[in-house]
Amino acid sequence: MTAIRLINVRPPRIRRCRPMILAAAALLAAAPAYLSPVAHASTASAPFPTILFASPDGSGSSCALWHPCSITGAQARVRSLAQDMSSDIRVELFSGTYRLSAPLQLDARDSGTNGHSVVWAALPGAKPVLSGAEQITGWHQSDPAKNIWSAPAPAGLQTRQLYVDGVRADRASGPLPVRLKKTSTGYTADSDVMAGWRNPSDIEFVYSGGAPYWSLKTGGEGAWTEPRCPVGSISGTTITMAQPCWDNSTLRPQRTDGSGRSYNLVHNGNLGNGSIPAYVDNAYELLDQPGEWYLDQSANTIYYIPRAGENLRWADVEAPVLQQLVTGQGTATAPVHDVTFSGIQFSYATWLTPSTGEGFNEIQANYTLTGPHGYDQEGLCQFIAGGTCPYGAWTKEPGNVSFGYDSDIRFEDDAFVHLGAAGLDLGDGSQNDTVEGSVFTDISGNGLEIGGVDMPEPTTQADHTSGVQVLDNHLYSLPVEYHGGVAIDVGYAEHTLISHNQLDHTAYTAISLGWGGWPDKIKVQATPNYSNNNTVSDNYINDAMQFLADGGGIYTQGITGSSMDTGEHLTGNVITNTLDNGHAMYCDNGCTFWTASGNVLTGNVSNDWGARHADYRPGASGPDPLLVSGNYWWQGDHDSVDGNAVVSGNHVIASVSQAPVSIVRNAGLEPRYRWILADRFGASVPEAPGQVAAFAADGTAYVGWNPTFVDNGSPVTSYTVTAYPGGASATISPADLAKTGYTTISGLTNGTAYTFTVTAHNRIGESAASLPSAAITPTATTTAVPGTPTSVSADPGDGTVSIHFTPPAATGATPIIGYTITAPGIAPVHVTGHDYVWATSGNGLYTVVSGLTNGTAYTFQITADNAVGSSAPASVTATPGPAPVPTP
Repeated sequence: MTAIRLINVRPPRIRRCRPMILAAAALLAAAPAYLSPVAHASTASAPFPTILFASPDGSGSSCALWHPCSITGAQARVRSLAQDMSSDIRVELFSGTYRLSAPLQLDARDSGTNGHSVVWAALPGAKPVLSGAEQITGWHQSDPAKNIWSAPAPAGLQTRQLYVDGVRADRASGPLPVRLKKTSTGYTADSDVMAGWRNPSDIEFVYSGGAPYWSLKTGGEGAWTEPRCPVGSISGTTITMAQPCWDNSTLRPQRTDGSGRSYNLVHNGNLGNGSIPAYVDNAYELLDQPGEWYLDQSANTIYYIPRAGENLRWADVEAPVLQQLVTGQGTATAPVHDVTFSGIQFSYATWLTPSTGEGFNEIQANYTLTGPHGYDQEGLCQFIAGGTCPYGAWTKEPGNVSFGYDSDIRFEDDAFVHLGAAGLDLGDGSQNDTVEGSVFTDISGNGLEIGGVDMPEPTTQADHTSGVQVLDNHLYSLPVEYHGGVAIDVGYAEHTLISHNQLDHTAYTAISLGWGGWPDKIKVQATPNYSNNNTVSDNYINDAMQFLADGGGIYTQGITGSSMDTGEHLTGNVITNTLDNGHAMYCDNGCTFWTASGNVLTGNVSNDWGARHADYRPGASGPDPLLVSGNYWWQGDHDSVDGNAVVSGNHVIASVSQAPVSIVRNAGLEPRYRWILADRFGASVPEAPGQVAAFAADGTAYVGWNPTFVDNGSPVTSYTVTAYPGGASATISPADLAKTGYTTISGLTNGTAYTFTVTAHNRIGESAASLPSAAITPTATTTAVPGTPTSVSADPGDGTVSIHFTPPAATGATPIIGYTITAPGIAPVHVTGHDYVWATSGNGLYTVVSGLTNGTAYTFQITADNAVGSSAPASVTATPGPAPVPTP
């Protein structure tokens, strides 16, 4: 057996004897694993590591097996040993919750030296949790009629999250109880009901983006955003909104050049839907659903309605207090380096800025406007007088675990879960870091952030974010609070490798790379930057874009390199089932030197790869250089060469089963990491569905919604829609919802106004009800059918044809619910689903018809269908056949 050097081994304390003996046995049994090459030397030549021990109730600084120290004690001991390391230093953590009173702050003194590493790792079989929460106890039922329970909160507690037995509770929220009219400082309400609510300055208005699903109106600053602003005060019917959030949300100056854009160029810039919020958040008066909670800061009291099966007398209730758990902030000349975290769970941290007057004023990917002149100065640079530079340098969401100016930092087999900001931020100056075999879930915002957007052209190499590798991780069911966040968000960076990860069930985009491309909207070049040689390969991405719109599985904007060789490369990725006007791969504004090859893209996508954009770089002409080659997809674009933009040798398929097995099997987690797919953190009923909308027909309602993307450890088995008044209901399976995009409730009374809520079910039980839809009134419908689809075209493949069309502007008596494709010799194909009922005449759609005979000409007819009937058909002819081999 390999020897291990233990520090300061002393006789055991009696109360620790058995646990320490067991730990020692486990440690010795696992000794060969401890000497594996974590960071540098081979096993044959590695010197024996120095082992320190820490436990949740540790003390002192000896850090011996028989007398472990605390986390801070271990840090002090590491610093005393790290100046002249002759081997790795390992801090072994016993199981349990390490309740931090302050973040673990690392700097250059905590680094490995002389080619060795400092390793913070779980003991074999241990599950240490670094927590920034306080436990809430002393619960009693304070309102039996509503089953509301309460408990004393620590004096001065501020938090935006609460967890019960490892499951996130929902802040009390609901629909607006009044009608609002916007003013320069907020709103005038049609009644004073909200003036009587407690703690009005704690209330938040949420402006949800997303798809204009039938009667649903967007209220975000773009369909990819979900901003929120706190209320400042309420007096009678006057609601004054908090500053600077209100001005930053409503006063973004608009260009007068006809572009329809604000000076930030991202969008028209101000709140949609007349600036009327989609719902109200964080009010005691809205506490009415199981799983909801409210913190009354003025009374130091927390209120909660238990979910079925929860007993607050012995439940573990955690209120996050710290805003960061671990930080590693070096400098350009003294970086934090050679530190590894292995087998550790990072949990229970919050983020308080959205609760201040700043609110959460989102631009994109959880970047926000802040400060009293955020709306007319921040990041506007050359585009407006007084703008701060560089362009697009808006405020980044912080990470609950955060590093910057660092190198060779490793996170392996860790879990980032139950977090209130971004999970992990590897910011400016992060170099040669690795995130491997880890889980990211139940995170309020972005999962993993790499780089920043404040230094597009750094002056020194130390400022670059370079060489970060993200390998074999599972990121899922996020973001859960700031829905415009991204699972993996990369700003300006170079030599990034994102490979063999699985990303599923994301509210918005799964992976986003690049920044600063929006100036091409006004025919100005994208922001020059140092990004180069970033690769996204062999990832499996499923069910992205489950809540907001206009993103994708992999989204890119801005200049990605200096040539096709040094630009961004997307290869071997399998991307399925993006919703809400989502792209599988999205080449957006300024996307330059972008290559997408050998990817598989199928299932409910509005677009496979984005579109060409004009290249406005000095001396350039035509579209931005890009190569789209050898992919397997629904879209079926013809081969084409347009200047430096090449589309060649792609294949039309109807399902993943028609793609090469080698690509499909290679995508996602490699075999030795697939065990992390079973990792779950808390089990409960699902979160409620979102974006519920409805339209009326004769005695019937058609109700659609976005599927639940947070199932809390157990897949959704069904959804139930309930009508109010009357309680009529209908239940549908997730598979049927995916096929149709809606369900119907019949037997309603014409002339009566109805709203609808949706609940989700899993094996544990039923979710809380969704927010209600807007009211609709069934009436005897006319016989108007939709107009005919337009811009119909067809792209043939091997035994397949991809049929493209644009929805008609005239929907008839009721909205379109699908399309029907017919041709001689084939059974009718009914094209239904979320994206087809979502789309308007401004959206191109397509689908694939398979099982065709190569060499046979088919004339397809396509009709638009509504609740009344079908339109006149449009026709197109195509002859399927194998795709040509791409030209080298």
